[in-house]
Amino acid sequence: MFSKALASLVLALSALRIARAAPPGRVACADGVHFASDAACCALFPIVDILESDFFDGGECGEEVHESLRLTFHDAIGFSFTQGGGGADGSIMVFEDIETAFHANAGVDEIVDAQKAFIQKNNITLSPGDFIQLAGAVGVSNCPGAPRLEFFLGRPAPKAASPDLLVPEPFDSVTKILARFADAGFNPNEVVALLASHTVAAADLVDPTIPGTPFDSTPGIFDSQFFIETQLKGTLFPGTAGNQGEVMSPLRGEMRLQSDAELARDPRTACQWQSFVNNQANMQSEFKAAMLKLSLLGQNQRNLVDCSEVIPVPRAVTDKPHLPAGSSLRDVERACAFSPFPVLTADPGPATSVAPVPPS
Repeated sequence: MFSKALASLVLALSALRIARAAPPGRVACADGVHFASDAACCALFPIVDILESDFFDGGECGEEVHESLRLTFHDAIGFSFTQGGGGADGSIMVFEDIETAFHANAGVDEIVDAQKAFIQKNNITLSPGDFIQLAGAVGVSNCPGAPRLEFFLGRPAPKAASPDLLVPEPFDSVTKILARFADAGFNPNEVVALLASHTVAAADLVDPTIPGTPFDSTPGIFDSQFFIETQLKGTLFPGTAGNQGEVMSPLRGEMRLQSDAELARDPRTACQWQSFVNNQANMQSEFKAAMLKLSLLGQNQRNLVDCSEVIPVPRAVTDKPHLPAGSSLRDVERACAFSPFPVLTADPGPATSVAPVPPS
């Protein structure tokens, strides 16, 4: 009897070991829970868990997500084929006193300080460049409708601060913006794709009297409302216009940047802009590809490890593209010469106001 029971136990344990065996091409992490394509990625799973629970308030698509995504851009775009800069190397964190003083980086110091404090508190040993890109990718995964961004591990520490004047500003002309991006290796379509980040963004310092003002009516959802609402005729609301870089917004409580308004109407970018209006899959795909390219600026991808499997899978978006309540297709300022603006229906009821994004 005993030998049969022991044999059964051995078989059960063997079955358990087989069940926990790593799938082909993957390694089992020491935590006994996760598997990874490379053992180096195993150390990231607990960092992702604590980012979600502590830094992003249990998985919210809120202010810390918005600012972390913004930081990935402000750090990485510090790269130029003609002027230098290390790109996505974390220099904005290491050389904070220099780079956060740049005019275009106004307000970035808050998220830099928050991330530095988080790194220190949790004894995280990632390089600054890796942590900034990891936090941005994890944060975006909390926004319904977002693509699952890719993440590569192994960026070395930065050697110097980025040169000034490499970050585009909201009052720059379309020509100046496209030229700056071209000097970093991006074409006009990729510029528009990167601006999908504005669908989960808000401004604090463009007009300091109205902090947390979102760029579309759904700042907690990665959807195409930003591309729709930016093409609507603007209405001047007291207290929300008149500052450099800001123009009239179509909805009360919403901000429209001058650069966004002009890119939505410029013949070099208007058709790509319009293509995202009713094609969520295309917007996701284009944004994901452009973000990967951004995250690798200044880096040699062959020296990095693909740890994309540590990034959580975002929830799907359920809302369909729509016009805001109180508007119609007559309010759309069509700009693409090659295809008509998609037919959309408006939300029922009178025009409403967009609530600000609450501070973290």
